[in-house]
Amino acid sequence: MFAAALLALAEAAPRVEPTTSFALRCSKALVASLDGPQAVDDAFVIVRDGKIERVVAARGFELPAELALVDVRPNWVCPGFVDLHSHVGGNGGDINDMVLQVNAGLRVAPAVIPRNEELKRAAAAGVTTILFIPGSGTNMGGAGILLKTALPTFEAMRVRDPGSLKIAQGDNPTRWGYGMGRGLMNYHIRTELARGMSYAKRRAANDPELARNLRFDVFDDLLAKRAQVSTHTQIYALVHYTLEIVRKEFGIDVYIDHGEWKGYLATPQALELGVSAICGPREVDNPGGRSMDYDGRFIGIAGEYQARGMKLVGFNTDAPVVPQDELFVQASMGVRYGFDGRDMQGVRGLTIVPATVAGIARRVGSLEPGKDADLIVISGDPLDPRSRIERVYIEGRVVHQRSAR
Repeated sequence: MFAAALLALAEAAPRVEPTTSFALRCSKALVASLDGPQAVDDAFVIVRDGKIERVVAARGFELPAELALVDVRPNWVCPGFVDLHSHVGGNGGDINDMVLQVNAGLRVAPAVIPRNEELKRAAAAGVTTILFIPGSGTNMGGAGILLKTALPTFEAMRVRDPGSLKIAQGDNPTRWGYGMGRGLMNYHIRTELARGMSYAKRRAANDPELARNLRFDVFDDLLAKRAQVSTHTQIYALVHYTLEIVRKEFGIDVYIDHGEWKGYLATPQALELGVSAICGPREVDNPGGRSMDYDGRFIGIAGEYQARGMKLVGFNTDAPVVPQDELFVQASMGVRYGFDGRDMQGVRGLTIVPATVAGIARRVGSLEPGKDADLIVISGDPLDPRSRIERVYIEGRVVHQRSAR
């Protein structure tokens, strides 16, 4: 009987108009702004030409006659999810060039495969934007690209290229070649950053004697604050060196990516330097981990950063390590293990926080005027695994709709 009622509800759902201008009527709109209103009950989400015009309470609001009404009640609407650590923009595997330990000139953009199966799964789970990055086989893997997950062409998908410069601290690069230790990793990173930033400064000054060097092109964007360094970094000592070298010595915008195994002990240093954390794929430090003082407890990583005062804490998957379509589960795990999800902190960790950290919050991450209409229609709380995603929009167009079956 319950299944029959659900089927009847699905069949009775209003037809979605083939336009990028419409009004969604929902039981709750999760605005998820960085500062300001977080949710509006019984709301209209007004979309014009693929952009969000506003979110307004339905009571007393007169819907403009020219807008198609799409009534999705009793469902909610929230912003599309943003994942800043993904390897599924191409063939679903890591892209590494293992000849050199530092390879800032590598770009993953040519490997993008629009509408590949992993991206379709991502969109079906509400992940509308990803940072597709190189693997962590070397200290400096190259430049990633920020992409929309379900648009038909590379040009339409591209949000920003370069999306970040990928740096890896930890065990993966130590296995390269001759078994390099961590001290030599820091030497490689520091040396390449010095060369790259010097090159970018000379280009910014229009140095007539400087020859073009594609190896260092990404540093133009780092110097101009158009892109960031994303660091595969964990263990307190490595997070410390990431902060000390990348941010303090070179002044480059950077965020902690991974951050496990007591990496959160560097939170005071990160706060002083204005650095945030995007946690994953591990969301807990377990008793069998690298430290011996866990007292048999699972310790939530995001919760530890938050408890030490970090305001911008987000979540990632490292897909396919954790499947791209399970991004919301990462936030659910964070809340299960100590992350305070009140005031929509958990939902914001999937939306406006990663968008802000990546410097793309003017386009995505919240239901605020002028942003892309990347929307999720969902049956309830996005962090509740029992909630169903009914429909997903990217830039005002439906890219996924749940089957009635």
